[in-house]
Amino acid sequence: MLRLVILALAAGAVAGFMPRSARTLRRSMEMKAERQPIMAGNWKLNPPTKTDAVALASAFTELLGEETCSVEPGEMCTEVIAFPPFPFIAPVEEILSEVGVSVGAQSVYFEDKGAYTGAVASSMVQSLGCEYVLCGHSERRTVFKDDDDAINRKVKKVLADGMKPILCIGETKEEYEAGLCQAVCAVQIAKDLAGVSKEEMANVVIAYEPVWAIGTGLVCPSDVAQEVHVGIREFLSKMYDQDVADATRIQYGGSVTPESVDELMSKPDIDGCLVGGASLDAAKFARICNFVRS
Repeated sequence: MLRLVILALAAGAVAGFMPRSARTLRRSMEMKAERQPIMAGNWKLNPPTKTDAVALASAFTELLGEETCSVEPGEMCTEVIAFPPFPFIAPVEEILSEVGVSVGAQSVYFEDKGAYTGAVASSMVQSLGCEYVLCGHSERRTVFKDDDDAINRKVKKVLADGMKPILCIGETKEEYEAGLCQAVCAVQIAKDLAGVSKEEMANVVIAYEPVWAIGTGLVCPSDVAQEVHVGIREFLSKMYDQDVADATRIQYGGSVTPESVDELMSKPDIDGCLVGGASLDAAKFARICNFVRS
């Protein structure tokens, strides 16, 4: 209850960052055309063995369309990243790199070395070929108790080591029903990107993941997701400037399926998807990556 009271107060503070009526559809679509689509599959604690991971990666590569590619300046084909568990990063990277698909780490610790049993340093995953790191996923926040200070340190460490963070933000069902979605996202962005420069933002991706829609089968309507993304850009324009807000790629995550991806990707401020369960099915994830462009 105290958290809701605090966020209610924060909502008033960020009211100025809500979507503006002057933001036209034409401008939104023009800005989207400048941002490369980005699809990512978070395998989480799956699959059970290296053999299964290699089989999944191999099956996926056979189903990608010509519109997918690795990130290249000036190219507007779809960037694709897979986030396998730590033990499978190297063999999966070997397979996916052949078709231009990148790999990332599901998390890292912000220290370089030391007596941190069970921790993994960013330099370790980078040496395996990782280009991206997930920071602040809701399961890391809730299950592993990563707070905003730890997430901020991870984001800055990932950037300092030459990789790209995908910063995950989003509200719980209780916060959503209380009308605090925009306030929650604004607070998380402000804390998690503290000390990140305007120049560094060129390498930051934001993933809006309503916690209540992750792995539950509940779907956030595409129009609602679009409005949240607009609000995120409004906040970024105040925290940085309009150029950063227009250039930052923002993904949607939360029970994304082959049936929902085309509508989501038709929205002017949704630049890609962070996919969970569907990324464990090669055919489903390939269909999501091969979304129909409007």
